[in-house]
Amino acid sequence: MAKSKETEQLFNIMKHELVPEHKILSEEEKEEVLKKFNLTPDQLPQIMNDDPVPASIGAKPGQILKIVRKSHTAEEAVIYRLVVESN
Repeated sequence: MAKSKETEQLFNIMKHELVPEHKILSEEEKEEVLKKFNLTPDQLPQIMNDDPVPASIGAKPGQILKIVRKSHTAEEAVIYRLVVESN
């Protein structure tokens, strides 16, 4: 479903209080995370490139997103997701 420019300008999903912070990792950061957790990219949870947040920040397949959520017990919880091509 294509959005009109007008709709995109009226609502910025990244400013919504329920959307956690998302950051596209640089290649160096990506390698550090994979090495730190002894993972390959395909072992990470996935997120489609056309989901609202990845699409709005310009995430491309193969990139890793760092998502920082507020946590009642740990102040913040960090997760990583691999951006994949939607079908």
